[in-house]
Amino acid sequence: METNQLIDELVDANVGKVVEQEPLSKHTTWKIGGPADIFVEPNGVDALEKTMKIITSYDITWRAIGRGSNLLVDDQGIEGVVIKLGQNISHLERDESVIRVGGGLSFIKLATIISKDGLSGLEFAGGIPGTVGGAVFMNAGAHGSDMSQILEKARVLFPDGRLEWVNNENMDFSYRTSRLQKEKGICVEAILQLQEGDKETVVHEMKAHKNYRRETQPWNYPCAGSVFRNPLPAHAGELIEKAGLKGYRYGGAQISEQHANFIVNVDEAKAADVLAIIEHVKKTIRDQYNIEMHTEVEIVKR
Repeated sequence: METNQLIDELVDANVGKVVEQEPLSKHTTWKIGGPADIFVEPNGVDALEKTMKIITSYDITWRAIGRGSNLLVDDQGIEGVVIKLGQNISHLERDESVIRVGGGLSFIKLATIISKDGLSGLEFAGGIPGTVGGAVFMNAGAHGSDMSQILEKARVLFPDGRLEWVNNENMDFSYRTSRLQKEKGICVEAILQLQEGDKETVVHEMKAHKNYRRETQPWNYPCAGSVFRNPLPAHAGELIEKAGLKGYRYGGAQISEQHANFIVNVDEAKAADVLAIIEHVKKTIRDQYNIEMHTEVEIVKR
């Protein structure tokens, strides 16, 4: 009854798309995942605030997702409410070299637009999948740079429903980590400080990064990017390849023949297939190299 009341209240508030039992395989780049009890895609930041006020008045769990590019959702789905920050929260405003951008905007799309304006600082994002919000959450990076170097502040939605601006120095950034992971905060908007650059140089560098990823990573199959964090100074892909695991398959999932830190969905894989491979990799690397492997992708179980 309470679920029905919540759905009715969200629909009456006209917050956006509200659906029951939405398959999350439609909203993850792995094309894997069972249903969300309730799925909401707010039609803007104001609608998101309204959504959160309604949800937090009920005793129900919730989580937010972007493009689902760094997410493994259990075959049983997700309990409670899933909020998608999508195209409706993908605004982009520029004031000289400072940009304000919605958390739902594609990170690659942002980098492409900004490079054409001759702004420097986002070249590393060429080819990184996911949304701006996800990039802040994970402190996404490549080629010697990451979000911590360009983020001025982020507007964060906390689990208790608060929506607050958090400055860079309070984000606790480190390698592929931010405060948001510890507190399960969601980046709704970000303000980035970039630099004026030479348009031709910026575009060339970003395209080079994008092409490098296209040549070295298996985006011809559904996947979620790098599965494991690099156990620095070692690199996850090299360790997995040296252990002889390239091409290892379980069910419909397989360690990519192209890049060993990618697990690809080759034949209607289930989350259980991917999890089995993850555990096999962890055990193999522990046994062979005495190194503990930790996932970069977030694993969500019901």
